[in-house]
Amino acid sequence: MAQTIGCIGSGAIGSALARLAVAAGLDVVLSNARGPDTLVGLVAELGDHARAATPAEAARAGDLVVATVPFNRYRQLPAEALAGKIVIDTMNYYPERDGRMAEVETGEVTTSKLVQRHLAGSRVVKALHNLDYRRLFVSARPSGAADRRALPIAGDDAAAKAEVARFMDAIGYDAVDIGTLAESWRIEPGTPVYVLPYVGKPPDGMSQEEARRWFLESPGVPVSADQVKELTDRAVRGGPVGGSFAALPPGMRAV
Repeated sequence: MAQTIGCIGSGAIGSALARLAVAAGLDVVLSNARGPDTLVGLVAELGDHARAATPAEAARAGDLVVATVPFNRYRQLPAEALAGKIVIDTMNYYPERDGRMAEVETGEVTTSKLVQRHLAGSRVVKALHNLDYRRLFVSARPSGAADRRALPIAGDDAAAKAEVARFMDAIGYDAVDIGTLAESWRIEPGTPVYVLPYVGKPPDGMSQEEARRWFLESPGVPVSADQVKELTDRAVRGGPVGGSFAALPPGMRAV
């Protein structure tokens, strides 16, 4: 079981995962593009199990490394420092944020396959990307809990997926193996298993302020392993590639 988690990217998802990892007794090395000095507050909050570093330092320090930067920056991940590492790819393609990327728009290759090509010396596992940052933090449950959530994972290396599944178990989630990185289109933005099943149906007629409050306060909905399998089986390839902010739950669209 990994003892140190390297985080390349310390935004909403990276910070949530860092908090969960520290709560599980793991050490965390945090990094972002702006430098370690910008992470002083988060490191102080997390305590002795956390420290800040550069992305390359976080990559070298982590037994597992979480890549959680905007997808259009995936080529900035330090490939040399990540060689030999298991890399958890939480990145999602949103054209409104990332710009149109021709290599993605064809739909011939999944985003995680592109990450794996860039990180040729690493073992990439797509995981922890289909749950919004708020539910990711508040929905963690002990193993065996009746309302524990299951999340999909995909990867080309069975041992790497098993290690990521152990990490997910430690921070409060079950893992459902849906196949290889070539199959990870089934769990990308816009597919049935992405975000919406875990959030639940919002009330109608909310103002923007009410929607924001609902997003932050709603506990979400448990999704079981069987439901994850059913949702991923329902995915259909074709149509626009990438996520749309308009399709996200009310209140999350402003995040």
